[in-house]
Amino acid sequence: MRTAIIDLGTNTCNLLVAEVNSSDFKILHQSKQLVKLGDDKIRENEISREATARTLQSFQIHKKFIKKYNVEKVKVIATSAVRSAGNKIEFLEKISEESGWIVKVISGEKEAELIFKGVLLAIKEFKNPSIILDIGGGSNELILAHQKEMFWKESRPTGMSRVVNQFQISDPIQPDEIKILQNYFSKEHKSAFKKCTEIPVQTIIGCSGAFDTIADIIDKVNPGEKQRTSQEISIQQFYEIYNSLIKSTRKQRLKIKGMDMVRVDLIVPAVILIEQLISETGIKDIFQTDFALREGVLFDLMR
Repeated sequence: MRTAIIDLGTNTCNLLVAEVNSSDFKILHQSKQLVKLGDDKIRENEISREATARTLQSFQIHKKFIKKYNVEKVKVIATSAVRSAGNKIEFLEKISEESGWIVKVISGEKEAELIFKGVLLAIKEFKNPSIILDIGGGSNELILAHQKEMFWKESRPTGMSRVVNQFQISDPIQPDEIKILQNYFSKEHKSAFKKCTEIPVQTIIGCSGAFDTIADIIDKVNPGEKQRTSQEISIQQFYEIYNSLIKSTRKQRLKIKGMDMVRVDLIVPAVILIEQLISETGIKDIFQTDFALREGVLFDLMR
């Protein structure tokens, strides 16, 4: 069956088209559109009219690819920005009416489960206790996994769009602002950080935006140019990028090869979160994967 999976996230609306059967899948197309559901209205837990219009426009573009690939089934999933929006019913009614698609809003727990399943498709087996980290615009998911099992998860509304709208971040970010963000992440993800030290966990598996951008910068490729099932990022490589980014201005980041326009304002708090996790837990290994929520839906469809 040819299936299209649309992940309506806080920053982007992502499309994956795949041929799926009971034991395997083949990805035919991937693309994304900027929707910015997490614009300045996210402070008020509201989806703006402009964001609604961008979402409808992104759906129209995705429909062209869905038609091109003769898709039989379309699944549309919405995450943090929609589930926390006070006007989500009005928003969902409008986009469903105009697109003809039913949009399913999933909980943070379900989002974490799907992310785990998607990463499992890429990794196959977690040889050592690992933490999967998905840094989103609206929420962050942290999932502890070993072998082929998930044994702990959390989803927190601490995504980078919320962070940049909540905190004062100078250009470039100042040392006292870094400290504020470090304290914020330590407090908000206290349970996850504690679990990592208790086990102990030595590996981060990073999926979605920030980690994709870090890998693109390392490889010096344009965003989306290189597809990766799994790629190792050394601690040294991460810290070189971390130190560069926290000293950079927005103008300087725009010139970095591999920098995604969507991430220009979000990448600095994102790498601060990653570094805080590493420094508090003593993690030694980092891996990046393109596989996440959409591939988790594929995992379920195969079964």
